[in-house]
Amino acid sequence: MTGLFDGLLAEIATRSPVRRVGRVVETRRGLAEVNGLETAAIGDRVLIHSRDGSAGGEVLRLAPGRCWVLPDASGDGMAIGDRVELLGPAEIAPDDSWIGRIIDPMGQALDGKPLLRGARPRSLRAPAPAASNRRRLGPRLETGVAVFDTLLPLVRGQRIGLFAGSGVGKSSLLARFARGVEAEVVVIALVGERGRELREFTERVLGPEGMARSVVVTATSDQSPLMRRMCALTAMAVAEHFRDQGRHVLLLVDSVTRFAEAHREVALAGGEGAALRGYPPSLTQAIMGLAERAGPGPEGTGDITAVFSVLVAGSDMEEPVADILRGVLDGHVVLDRRIAERGRFPAIDLLRSVSRSLPDAASEEENQVIAEARRLLGAYDRAEMMIQAGLYAAGSDAQIDRAIKVWPDLDGFLAEPSPQSGIAGSFERLRRALSA
Repeated sequence: MTGLFDGLLAEIATRSPVRRVGRVVETRRGLAEVNGLETAAIGDRVLIHSRDGSAGGEVLRLAPGRCWVLPDASGDGMAIGDRVELLGPAEIAPDDSWIGRIIDPMGQALDGKPLLRGARPRSLRAPAPAASNRRRLGPRLETGVAVFDTLLPLVRGQRIGLFAGSGVGKSSLLARFARGVEAEVVVIALVGERGRELREFTERVLGPEGMARSVVVTATSDQSPLMRRMCALTAMAVAEHFRDQGRHVLLLVDSVTRFAEAHREVALAGGEGAALRGYPPSLTQAIMGLAERAGPGPEGTGDITAVFSVLVAGSDMEEPVADILRGVLDGHVVLDRRIAERGRFPAIDLLRSVSRSLPDAASEEENQVIAEARRLLGAYDRAEMMIQAGLYAAGSDAQIDRAIKVWPDLDGFLAEPSPQSGIAGSFERLRRALSA
């Protein structure tokens, strides 16, 4: 019976008869200077009461007797003397009842139904588990996609990056993961997506099967950079809630690039200088801090297997966001526009993709099969221009001859779903492709 009232008691606990209140004394470059909030700290949330209603904000800078606040909205209607209420650290209180729901970065329901607050508040900026206490990567996971069951294995607690341009099937692949990867709970962060795509993603792309075990956190492209940045942080806090219960969580973040762009806007508003191609120096810590919170949990908890998508313009893997994230993850998958344009989905460029769970994630015999497939795909790739131009003469190179023979079957295999027999069936299908 007590459990029925946990959400209500948690909601009551957030109410206080006493609030710290300050006043707006100046507005400049989107920031509001506030006096009277001496106890405020960097990152604290505030509520600004203006003539147009109430809007949230975040403390970005401090000085003796004053602080500077970035509003969640545009700041239109804010005036000198407006009351600013200090709410405290940015927190969220996830609950098991959130599974199957769509929420905003503040933990408010977006699907028109009531949403219970959990009993334990969690900081949006929690540290990663202590490195010395974390377990090693777990067993290989079935994913529902043949190439990830074989050539690019995904293991429990692994963190991989999905690097792709726009319109090459990134969202569809994430949805296949949400439906097919072995996990108890799926947490999806849609950062800066177009508003019309939310319903399409949840109802058509994700579908009832995927939605039944998912929590979707979203901030659309028209929302403030604070909300877009907070979207990824909220999703991570929700994933940590289920991880600490001992569950295996699949976290999908789409995309880290938009998280980085939002962080840049917030950092520049707070006075930080631009450095890495216009990004502030704090970007590296922000991305690495987010990524490190995922992965294997400490003893006695579950794991967060994470897939972070990155938008790369013109397949530029050296741009700052891609370069930072690639260095901290346990593998990266590159989607190529040229492959998508010839109609093969997922448009994975296998030769530019790697899973750092290998060779441990596969047996010795499976690793030999994987190595052989990569060798043949590499041989075909090196000779493709000559083959297409008709300049290659059969018999010139035995490996290229074999690569030409098996290439149609291997290329088709990369687009296949996993058979009902799972990982074993995927490897059997790969062996047949190699023996064509």
